[in-house]
Amino acid sequence: MSSFNELDQTTRTELEAAAFRRLLQHLDDNKDVQNIDLMILADFCRNCLSKWLVSAAESRNETLSYEEAREYVYGMPYSEWKELYQPPATAEQKAAWEAHHAKKNAAK
Repeated sequence: MSSFNELDQTTRTELEAAAFRRLLQHLDDNKDVQNIDLMILADFCRNCLSKWLVSAAESRNETLSYEEAREYVYGMPYSEWKELYQPPATAEQKAAWEAHHAKKNAAK
């Protein structure tokens, strides 16, 4: 059995892409998990994934708009997803985000 780092680059890239697609499917299957909760717990959210896709495209001299990337990540236009699945943040979520953000800034 070989380790991940011993796999050829094409195979590693394909496995990474499959894992990314599975992450997107998992997020799509769990729409009740809100972006603010992801940010509080993991310091990233669906919008971050969209920005990372744009950045990856730019590093390869490809053009991908933020809105195109968000539509890919969300599986629909962001405005539609937000209307259907994103309730306003609760006071508890806002307080947890502020505490997370303050702790992160204090660590810098």
